[in-house]
Amino acid sequence: MTKLTETQTIILSAGAQRPENIALPLPKGLAGAAAKMAVTKMIEHGWLQEVDANLRRNEPLWRETGDGHGTTLVVTDAGLLAIGIEPVVVKTVVAIHQHATKAPEARQPTPRTGTKQAMLIAMLRRPEGAAISEIVAETGWQAHTVRGAISGALKKKLGLHIGSERVTGRGSVYRIESDDQNAE
Repeated sequence: MTKLTETQTIILSAGAQRPENIALPLPKGLAGAAAKMAVTKMIEHGWLQEVDANLRRNEPLWRETGDGHGTTLVVTDAGLLAIGIEPVVVKTVVAIHQHATKAPEARQPTPRTGTKQAMLIAMLRRPEGAAISEIVAETGWQAHTVRGAISGALKKKLGLHIGSERVTGRGSVYRIESDDQNAE
């Protein structure tokens, strides 16, 4: 088995800790001909592999291929074994890390029953909808409070799709157009 240099060990160890075992960026101070020589040797030993870079995920480029694409360097299973790491362990640790850093799904708030907000939702679910003046009379809120509740609490927080139309004699009539969730 070939003995690793300090530079090769650093490159492989850093790559093993990154998502998808990307070996870039190379250590500080390793550039130009020295970098090319080190990487070429590591590719020859099968410790690194040159693969197409996914520019949408901003993967670092090792070199440009001339057709608007580029390649990046990935630590292979042989490279992981060369530094004494089982490839399965690395993949498991990366999967656990990605799962741990993933933001939990936002839980949609649901209004309590018997509240003015629940009353407002019930009025907007009626086939004829509800005019601002009708909601004001039912809830005791002022007109600007009703509009704010529709815009903020119902549309933004609860994600309800509420449409409005002008109806002669009633003014603006609001109704829930599609019910993506049971928000009662």
